[in-house]
Amino acid sequence: MSKKVIVLGATGAMGRYLVPKLAAKGFQVDAVSIDDVAGDTPNVRYIKLDAKDWYALGALLDENHYDGMVDFMCYQTDYLTPTLPRMLDKVGHYIFLSSCRVYADSPGLLAEDADRIYDVSNDQLLLNSDDYCIHKARGENILHLLGKKNYTIIRPAITYSLMRYQLVSLEAANTVGRARAGKKVLLPEGTRKKFTTMSWAGDVADMIAAILCNDAAMGETYNVCTGEHRTWEEIAEYYHDICNLEYIWIPNEDYLNIVASDPYWPSTRYMLDYSRMFDCKLDNSKILQLTGLKQENLMKLYDGLKYEISRCPADHKFPVNTRMDDYIAQHNL
Repeated sequence: MSKKVIVLGATGAMGRYLVPKLAAKGFQVDAVSIDDVAGDTPNVRYIKLDAKDWYALGALLDENHYDGMVDFMCYQTDYLTPTLPRMLDKVGHYIFLSSCRVYADSPGLLAEDADRIYDVSNDQLLLNSDDYCIHKARGENILHLLGKKNYTIIRPAITYSLMRYQLVSLEAANTVGRARAGKKVLLPEGTRKKFTTMSWAGDVADMIAAILCNDAAMGETYNVCTGEHRTWEEIAEYYHDICNLEYIWIPNEDYLNIVASDPYWPSTRYMLDYSRMFDCKLDNSKILQLTGLKQENLMKLYDGLKYEISRCPADHKFPVNTRMDDYIAQHNL
């Protein structure tokens, strides 16, 4: 009998690739999202549901007795403590989405046992916040404390997909959107020579599909990513070559003033200071060993960006970043 699994956030950047791969492996898949989705794959059932609706999700879990779950939801701290114990009790194998952003700034390749910001930072404001890097680390801690092994922690790198075209901390509206509008984009000078790891969602989905309901992965943590590392300057050049995006490097503080909607809300600064200003060279050897995948067969970053950008609908209307436009005009850039 085929195993029955559930994917929460099934239409997101990784979920849209993962669901068909799980179906191809013979799983019976319940794909949960808040979107209206129709599909004709016999062993995939699309369910419209808010996965953070505690009672609705609980009823779904009780009715179906899932063998496995891939959870792409983002839970802040107050939601972690009730949610994670329930997941381990209700499903056979639970995959928790953490992030490469948990890693501290360290030289060389970052394997899964590298220092985490949560454990080594002296920034007490950050540690007392519920920033992404903090609540992801707290989620990992809670799973370790529960005394069960039917979970796996995955730490993706920056993962690009359809309509997910990242550059430093910018997303599609300020990358492909500005390129199509013939507008320049502004980037923080401090990140220019910093290395990062960007992975194609299709490759990450292959890795997750190989982890789900795999006894060898129980209780383990994996970097699910490519082993290719590029500087942000190299990646900016990729965008320039692929979609003619013109970019200008400006001081970090000027950049933050443009992209942060509220100067008192620190998440944008934390992303820059505690992620994009780090060299993030992830070691993917552990996941390659588990899955049998080869680095040379993973999507190269240039090729992947070119492929996904080519899929962006020509008539898509992106929002306009007027603060970026104003800065460019004021500084005659």
